[in-house]
Amino acid sequence: MPAEVTAFFDEATNTVTYVVADTAAKSCAIVDPVLDYDLASGRTGTQSVDAVIRFIEEKGLRLEWILETHVHADHLTAAPLLRSRLGGKVGIGSHITDVQEVFKGVFNIDGLAADGSQFDHLFNDEEAFQVGGLQGRVIGTPGHTPACVTFVIGDAAFVGDTLFMPDFGTARCDFPGGDAALLYDSIQKIFTLPPETRLFICHDYKAPGRDRFAWETTVAEQREKNVHINDGVSQQEFVGFRTARDAQLSVPKLIIPAIQVNMRGGEFPSPEQNGVSYLKVPLDQL
Repeated sequence: MPAEVTAFFDEATNTVTYVVADTAAKSCAIVDPVLDYDLASGRTGTQSVDAVIRFIEEKGLRLEWILETHVHADHLTAAPLLRSRLGGKVGIGSHITDVQEVFKGVFNIDGLAADGSQFDHLFNDEEAFQVGGLQGRVIGTPGHTPACVTFVIGDAAFVGDTLFMPDFGTARCDFPGGDAALLYDSIQKIFTLPPETRLFICHDYKAPGRDRFAWETTVAEQREKNVHINDGVSQQEFVGFRTARDAQLSVPKLIIPAIQVNMRGGEFPSPEQNGVSYLKVPLDQL
């Protein structure tokens, strides 16, 4: 059964949030929602997610799942806000525990339980789930991070940062727990999906020579045209290219607030005695 997919692009973070709906059953899932965040002031906002909420309410949809493809380093998740407003369960890959264990140390967070309990559901590789009458399944696609997953819902697959548009390539692998060889193998799993499968990308930055944002492609197009990995690229070639390229990349500007919030399922650290929540900046660590 085809899924009805509606995209919401947040240009401030170059992130695409998706509403995936079974319109007959009036059920939906949200993939990778964005909470606005101003780095200079530390202020949060809801303009991006408000548009998603309005859409769901206007369509009369019931929210069943809020799905995170991984712990994002480039935006804060709006999952808790969505759950409080619309219901649904927040789900992420079960290897979130690996990410929590690493970054619990980076940020010296003694009280953080590195067991994934901050989320409603931890998905295992090849686990099945439903969105209304749409059949979903989870493909573990680590490499960018240990917890990356691809959500296949109906005829659509939501690949997170694993793949970008064919003219932009693939995810970086230099974050803690990243692995270029694993990313290659994960992409091969995606490439085994039917060629006509629609692939929905989490971010777009406009590749050189392209003047519009884009976020939908297909398995066939990626296998033929991806500039980093296609049917003609070996694992050894990919690992060498990816490693050299990652060494030249700068750290994402929101990585410090984003990871601290996102690995907690979107919740902020407990307020201190003055009622204010604080995030840490580890010096000389990232």
